[in-house]
Amino acid sequence: MEEEIDAFIRYLAVERGLSENYQLSTRRSLAEFAEWSRRRHDLKSAHEITIDHITEYLADRKRAGLAASSIKLIVVALKIFFRFLLRKGVIRRDPTETLSLPRIERYLPETLNELQAEQLLEAIDTKAPLGLRDRAMIELLYASGLRISELANARLEHFNAEERILRVVGKGNKTRLVPVGRKACEALAGYLSTERPKLLSRRTGNEIFLSARGTKITTVRIWQIVKKHAKRSGLEANIYPHLLRHSFATHLLGNGADLRIIQEMLGHSDISTTQVYTHVDQQRLKAVHRKFHPRA
Repeated sequence: MEEEIDAFIRYLAVERGLSENYQLSTRRSLAEFAEWSRRRHDLKSAHEITIDHITEYLADRKRAGLAASSIKLIVVALKIFFRFLLRKGVIRRDPTETLSLPRIERYLPETLNELQAEQLLEAIDTKAPLGLRDRAMIELLYASGLRISELANARLEHFNAEERILRVVGKGNKTRLVPVGRKACEALAGYLSTERPKLLSRRTGNEIFLSARGTKITTVRIWQIVKKHAKRSGLEANIYPHLLRHSFATHLLGNGADLRIIQEMLGHSDISTTQVYTHVDQQRLKAVHRKFHPRA
């Protein structure tokens, strides 16, 4: 089964262009299933696998305490793997054909309100070392709803200051254009003209945001920077980079933006992923109703 998994991962990389992280996660899920199949039932090839083997394996993982969301990822990996093998003629029947995805409880994303977002941004001391960079990064996370990896990979040639547009390469190497707000553009202009030139070194690439050593900033470092400024702002909320993305979407929706436009800006392939923000906004409306209506 290892050779079949290798062929499938090559397909994900070359033909589907899926991210390295997705490839690694899928390989791990399939390799663990292959090892279990060999150890438990002495099965060495995909054509030997039946739905009974798969359901037994998933039950084992559930008994071991694996969360429903993690089991769902395994089911998805197995489904696309066996579908691939069926198309290639490696197997005659897809054993996952009748396998359904586990239902998982959907949690509403945490968000900052608009005043909290303002408080976080205004608390950043731009006169401190690398303060202009930190302000520009956090402004961009909130202004454009970027994922932390998209911020780390943002490049100079992809930013159009006149049009206030940033070209972003997101999940699955999908490219999208995101608008950059006026405040974020001003913060970026200050960093790019004053601070970034001082960070340049022989190892510097074309990434917008650089570390103190002049190299591409890491996602771990961005996380640390956001946490540092959140602490200094005095806000009690648990603030992290993805919270700013959630806040970006929620504030757009709350101020009347169309859900399809928000989907495009976030880079969601499925509108159902974006629809979670309608529930967040409904929660806010209910809270306002309870607070202000005399018969609530």
